[in-house]
Amino acid sequence: MTYPSVTISVDRLPRGPWIYGRQVLGLPADGPRIENGDLVEVQDEEARFIGHGLYNGASDIRIRMLARGRRTDLDKPKEFFLRRIATAIRLRRKGLRLDEVTDAYRIAHGEGDDLSGLVIDRFGDTLVVEHHALGFWRLRETIGACLTELLPGSRVVHRIPNSALNAESFPGEAASDPPAPEIWIHEHGLRFPIVPGGSHKTGWFCDQRDNRRLVAGLARGRDVLDLCCHAGGFALAAAQAGAHSVTAVDLDEEPLERGKRAAAEQKLDVRFEHADAFHVLRAVAADSRKPSLVVLDPHKLILGKPRLEEGLVKYRDLNTLALAAVAPGGFLATFSCSGALDLAAFTGMVFHSARRAERDIRVLATVGAGPDHPQRPDFSRSRYLKGLILAVD
Repeated sequence: MTYPSVTISVDRLPRGPWIYGRQVLGLPADGPRIENGDLVEVQDEEARFIGHGLYNGASDIRIRMLARGRRTDLDKPKEFFLRRIATAIRLRRKGLRLDEVTDAYRIAHGEGDDLSGLVIDRFGDTLVVEHHALGFWRLRETIGACLTELLPGSRVVHRIPNSALNAESFPGEAASDPPAPEIWIHEHGLRFPIVPGGSHKTGWFCDQRDNRRLVAGLARGRDVLDLCCHAGGFALAAAQAGAHSVTAVDLDEEPLERGKRAAAEQKLDVRFEHADAFHVLRAVAADSRKPSLVVLDPHKLILGKPRLEEGLVKYRDLNTLALAAVAPGGFLATFSCSGALDLAAFTGMVFHSARRAERDIRVLATVGAGPDHPQRPDFSRSRYLKGLILAVD
């Protein structure tokens, strides 16, 4: 199969899978017009073949590279995507053996699995396909067919995140599938009710699975405050691990209610509070009794590089209050899922917050997303989740 060619200007081959509009020299002068979302061949100024990608003239990310080196790679698109997704599934099931500890994990992590713009999460027999690229949305029937072939009996839900609707200029008629019915997933001996394709992200924060277990290891005998708790993942893990008391706080009532049901179902003593984290932390500051383990996992506070400073102010204020709330000799687990904030800047922000709160801290661990969210060393943007486990004196 032949595809239209797009010429890019390169002194050297771009690192990572993204090619920006400023790097594109031209489209073919004759032949069929390239539509946004089309598969294209990519060539350099001397007409040498580089690889294949998904083109979108309406996006700053003009081309998302899928394969490099051989013109025959995309001769049969379905077979190509079948192989690529099969490789990703094999890593999770045979390599990481995730089925032994959970039935909720990521089976395709965009650029980390050489599928730029495509995210697939598995929740039991339901697969939520999140389209961050218009090209993959146009290929959704092919992707769905691959998934039902590789994981027979699965329900497939296609979802477009709001951030992609504008960034990729999806057509007005494009819409996410309705969420799947509620199901119960299991993770490290705990069960949670979730709505695949509903609520935040794909329905559950698979990326924090290992961090929930790590933080729970610090919880025995402690008073735990889980802020921005969603459905109580950290809170229930802490209660299961023997925490003295657990309070879970969130502003979103729907996942909070599911967390309550999960705790009741498993006879775990967790107090859920519908409140703003800022208000709760200010109240804790005025209380003589303070939690000895605080978890701070806010939603994405920085919506891109132009709003970096604005978001950093919110992160600094939250972390300053959280550090002030920890009892001496306690712990703070603090996280950011903002891709525009790199680890160095996040760490610097936390250190600054500690000075403002007049607390001494020591870094016990630097953490990120679980291994089902692999990262390419030449594409740092895939390292969106970062966290620090701190001892607070």
